[in-house]
Amino acid sequence: MKFVILAAVAAVALAAPDRTYGPPRRTYDASGSQESAEILKHDFVLEDDGRYNLEVETSNGISVAQHGSPDGPEGAVVSSGSYSYTAPDGTPVEVKFVANENGYQPESDLLPVAPEFPHPIPQFVLDQIAKAAEEDRRSSSQRGYD
Repeated sequence: MKFVILAAVAAVALAAPDRTYGPPRRTYDASGSQESAEILKHDFVLEDDGRYNLEVETSNGISVAQHGSPDGPEGAVVSSGSYSYTAPDGTPVEVKFVANENGYQPESDLLPVAPEFPHPIPQFVLDQIAKAAEEDRRSSSQRGYD
């Protein structure tokens, strides 16, 4: 009996996953190649009053330009700028943005655009709304709320 228990413990120990920890795994792009980028430009200026300017460019075509200041409500930082890069399919991407008391507001030709409002409401939706209103009316009149 002791042999069976010892064999079971040994089997569990051998089946345990290898928990060796090392440096993080390298990431690869869709083609399976590994790409490294060098920082070509990194300028960051922080003024005493909280204003700042940031410019970054890398060797793989990523570019960031941003500036901001604590001009928002209650001293919140208001910033604006742009960033650009090349998507994996080769499409150039450029995004301009503003971040203020109204939130982050990006602008780009590649971002989806919501339909114009007010947009036409399909007839089946109007029919469903009318049906629900009629059911509510009937329900309230049966309970004597009229």
